[in-house]
Amino acid sequence: MRIKIDGTVQGVGFRPAVYRAATRAGASGTVWNDGSSVIIDTDRGNELLEELMSDVPPLADIRNVDIDDSEYVGDAGFSIAPSSGRGRGASIPADSAVCDRCVKEMFSPGRRHLYPFTTCTDCGPRFTLLRSMPYDRPLTSMDAFPTCPECSGEFGDPSDRRFHHQTVCCPVCGPKYRLERQDGTIIDGDPIETLAGMLDDGCRAVVKGWGGMHICCNLDVIPEMREWYGRRRKPFAVMAKDIETVRRYANPTPEEERELLSPHRPIVLVAKRESEITELVSPGLDNIGVFLPYTGMHHILFSHLRHDALIMTSANIPGEPMVTDDERAKELNADVYLLHNQPILNRADDTVLRMHGDRTQFLRRSRGSIPFGLEIGLQGDAVAVGAQENLTGSVASKGTIWPTQYIGDGEKIGVPEYLEEAIRTQMRFVGCEPGIVAMDLHPGYSNRRFARTLAEEFGAETMEVQHHWAHAASLMADNHIDGCVALTLDGTGHGDDGMAWGGEVLASDYEGYERVAHLEYIPLLGSERALYDLRRLKFAIDAINGTENHDFGDRYAAVLTKLMDRSVKSSSMGRVLDALAYTLGVCSERTYDGEPAMRLEPLLARGRLVEGFETETVNGVVRTADLFSRIDDRIRPEDAAYSIVYNIIHELVQSAVDAADRTGLDHIGLTGGVSVNGIISRMFEDMVISSLHPIAVHSDVPNGDGGISVGQTAIALRRIQ
Repeated sequence: MRIKIDGTVQGVGFRPAVYRAATRAGASGTVWNDGSSVIIDTDRGNELLEELMSDVPPLADIRNVDIDDSEYVGDAGFSIAPSSGRGRGASIPADSAVCDRCVKEMFSPGRRHLYPFTTCTDCGPRFTLLRSMPYDRPLTSMDAFPTCPECSGEFGDPSDRRFHHQTVCCPVCGPKYRLERQDGTIIDGDPIETLAGMLDDGCRAVVKGWGGMHICCNLDVIPEMREWYGRRRKPFAVMAKDIETVRRYANPTPEEERELLSPHRPIVLVAKRESEITELVSPGLDNIGVFLPYTGMHHILFSHLRHDALIMTSANIPGEPMVTDDERAKELNADVYLLHNQPILNRADDTVLRMHGDRTQFLRRSRGSIPFGLEIGLQGDAVAVGAQENLTGSVASKGTIWPTQYIGDGEKIGVPEYLEEAIRTQMRFVGCEPGIVAMDLHPGYSNRRFARTLAEEFGAETMEVQHHWAHAASLMADNHIDGCVALTLDGTGHGDDGMAWGGEVLASDYEGYERVAHLEYIPLLGSERALYDLRRLKFAIDAINGTENHDFGDRYAAVLTKLMDRSVKSSSMGRVLDALAYTLGVCSERTYDGEPAMRLEPLLARGRLVEGFETETVNGVVRTADLFSRIDDRIRPEDAAYSIVYNIIHELVQSAVDAADRTGLDHIGLTGGVSVNGIISRMFEDMVISSLHPIAVHSDVPNGDGGISVGQTAIALRRIQ
């Protein structure tokens, strides 16, 4: 019989696993990669499949098995044949942390002792070094490193765990690290051991790993690091030596520890232990982002360090793409650079997530969690270019949506080019020839130019998709449902009426939506300036309430008053949280994306519901400004914060329940960047449970704008059905 297996079945040791299964089953035949599938011709298919399914490689993900009962006409014995074709579909493995067996080998006597590129069929970089499918060495960045006789022997030995491991290497034939100064001078000695000593002494280094580079330093020099990097308050990610070290700085739940120890090795937001160090890491927040070593270099570095944790943040100018080129890295002006000579073909920042109970919420889905295919059940080929901030693109083919890795802020230099590069790479991997290209409704977004270029290139239709409809559609795709009433809560998105939406209740399916309710419009005085100077939000709210404002002098206040009727107005929940954070003294200015709302969350966590902050919905508009006039010194700030947010969410949920009952849509959902807030998520779920409607929340698709392209793609696919 002939067996065709689809899924993540290349670059994961699948053909060697088939070979071993055939040997155990006494089967003759051949296995090979065909495009993105694995094909098996054999005389004992049932027995071989039974053996294979009992021992599937840990990184494999079998999605489909097709069997053709044609007669086997091959020779006796079983073999692995060369790959053929570059067919449609996707079988792209994600990068995986170096496995325990390879770590043990690195720290044992032998030819790979302390060799940082030690990996096997169960671990190591995949997507970040892959040029094209099928997954074979000549199509990876290892094509420049021919194997030595010993590695070739491992590659051809069915009993070896590196049997047909496409990136097998050792110190004789593989990539190598070097330690350089700013001027390119090579520093003598073992590069990683020497760097460890310099980090212990307080230096700032750029280190090249899988898929990109990090800027790192020890935790004792965080103040100097903030001054040098120009990052006053934004939290840093911490790489800890091991899970015991994580517990010294934080209080991870069992579910969080599971994610930290997973082969994906994401950055996980974990409740921090209060200390001077952890406050320096994430000022004003209750959590810190921690992750564990995932490359051989990381493990070797910590074996030499006196410190048990390092700041590890993406090596880039803030907002711009992460650096992958050795010479560009020098523009960061670090003290020292740990570099290697293996090219990075597909850059990927670290994945960032937080847990909501046992459910993941992706803030950023990237290294280790991309490629990721979301089955949508809608046929056709489509591309979506996403929104503007926290940007991703998506590519759809054969009933599956494939988001790109995290890209960055679309306004920054190099980001549009990186988006195009990532989308074209994904199109090439999955064989996508789009019939439609989707983009955000906002006329000023930089990626719209690429959307039109791509559409013209393929003779495809273009489609504009309203931002919050795309959020709702991403939620539907994530939950495999065709419609829902969604609370779409975020910072901003261009609305149908030209206003800045962000606190919406939308009754949606993939064909359209109804705006059921929204938050009261607040003028953004000075437009973009109001997003950073939070006093302007409070001034606008006070003006609506007829309340005296003392944040500005008379002349400036007169100018702002004139702007009240001229400014773009916002229904954003994010802006309400910003104004609340300012009013309650939590945050006076926004220095990074989401800062005021993030700093407000610890206050919400300590609050309780008190009377006096009830509000109402009038003609679909939830009153919010008046709530600020009721804040006074007799009420604890945390109680005021909790009560205001609770009553706003209650009104939105009630509108959603009414709409669900009226339209017949079953699910009520929560999406948008604000939905990452754990307190707001719990409020929402508790309220919806009592309505008896099923809840739709995110688990695989990012809640925020990183999920926009998924929703755009689903809507576009429905358009061309």
